[in-house]
Amino acid sequence: MTPALNPIRKVLVANRGEIAVRVIRAVHEMGLKAVAVYSDADRGSLHVRYADEAFHLPGEESSKTYLNQALILVAAKSTGCDALHPGYGFLSENAAFARAVASAGLTFIGPSPEVIDAMGDKIRARETMRAAGVPLVPGQSGITRENLSAAAKSVGYPLMLKASAGGGGKGIRIVRQPHELLSAFERAQGEARTAFGDPTVYIERYVENPHHIEIQIFGDQHGNVVHMFDRECSVQRRHQKVVEESPSPFVTAALREAMGRCAVNAAKSIGYSSAGTFEFLVDSERNFYFLEVNTRLQVEHTVTEMCTGIDLVREQIRVASGLELSFTQADLRQQGHAIEVRICAEDAENNFLPCVGRVDALALPGGPGVRLDSALFTGMVISLWYDSLLAKLVVHGRDRAEALTRMRQALSEIKIADLNTNVAFLGRVVRNEEFVSGVYDTGLIARMPKPQAPDDLVLAASIIAVVICAETKRTARPDANGNTASVDPWKLAGRRGNMRGR
Repeated sequence: MTPALNPIRKVLVANRGEIAVRVIRAVHEMGLKAVAVYSDADRGSLHVRYADEAFHLPGEESSKTYLNQALILVAAKSTGCDALHPGYGFLSENAAFARAVASAGLTFIGPSPEVIDAMGDKIRARETMRAAGVPLVPGQSGITRENLSAAAKSVGYPLMLKASAGGGGKGIRIVRQPHELLSAFERAQGEARTAFGDPTVYIERYVENPHHIEIQIFGDQHGNVVHMFDRECSVQRRHQKVVEESPSPFVTAALREAMGRCAVNAAKSIGYSSAGTFEFLVDSERNFYFLEVNTRLQVEHTVTEMCTGIDLVREQIRVASGLELSFTQADLRQQGHAIEVRICAEDAENNFLPCVGRVDALALPGGPGVRLDSALFTGMVISLWYDSLLAKLVVHGRDRAEALTRMRQALSEIKIADLNTNVAFLGRVVRNEEFVSGVYDTGLIARMPKPQAPDDLVLAASIIAVVICAETKRTARPDANGNTASVDPWKLAGRRGNMRGR
């Protein structure tokens, strides 16, 4: 049957931060209206300012605000929305929420609840992919305290304990020796119960230092499915991605085609519609194994957009309204090279711990081939209530060498005062010899040398810059012409004294 067209005129964006801004921009470019939701902590946020309307979600905790399904549905209905975009994280892969959206008479901009259900449970997803002929890493489900030891012996060491309902690197433990098994199992279960409300874990053989390769797929309600090539996502800390690029410098044309074909066939077998990502582990011999399916837009969708010229959010909205894909597999080309880095409020030298603070001054990069997806603004307050991601810096070049040059330049232009960020760390990554060579894997960050401590002159200059910035804001007065004089603290402190977070 041909799906009925569902015209979309007004979209509630059930998210926050840079992804909410990203979706709102796409909605506006299509001539549609956008409604934002916001917590107490996000009252003055950029996504609220960009939206046509905004609905208050009282409180700060995610459970009371961005995860409050009933209240978000009230927001959508009371503002006259006919569709809802979940972004990523929060409720984006919650099948019950997708069903509730449909029951409320709204269009959920994403895959069907049935597909989200099938792929959201990692154990069920493995079995579904096995039936579709997708290669799997050896593993075992149905793990209990009683059969744990026997299952681990069957799978073999080293192994990974993984939360069935997991994501974002949570509920994962690597076990190399039998004596580590029980405590790792208990920690993985506890973290899974806390993070996802489901303590179920399974065992998977641990592939040492693999490449983490994704295939972007896109389907519509008419049975059309395409792949949009690969992304290399091997630069990770705590199993979470830090840098992504497309195309992967490790993947050959033949491997790219094989993985793409495998992902398309598997997506068709489950009736996939909208944007989605098949994640694979690729070993040193270029054998690939299924990892998981993300039934949503990915943080790193931007590198695919830069290399294909296609707006994935816009296409999501089109497909959700019942239209066919606006392109075929034959139309797609992977042009040039794109790299994305995730700029986070965190202390890279202290196990990447999240940081809080206020953005007192801001300088952002620009130039040809440079894109910044961000919710940053001067005066923004960063709290511990939500994820530490502040912005995504993406560059595109004719080839990888040009993209690397642009990324280094763009990172050198970013100044965020006074907030501890990972910008300086990212600068070291894109200058690292192993990364530059293109022959790197998921063990890259662990192998990177630690930076030398700043000398007293650099530290003093940074402190002076912070003081000048604060004092300038406090004492600035209009001149005779009504203009407020300003001082550039970075210029006074000197290039070596750039603000914390560089």
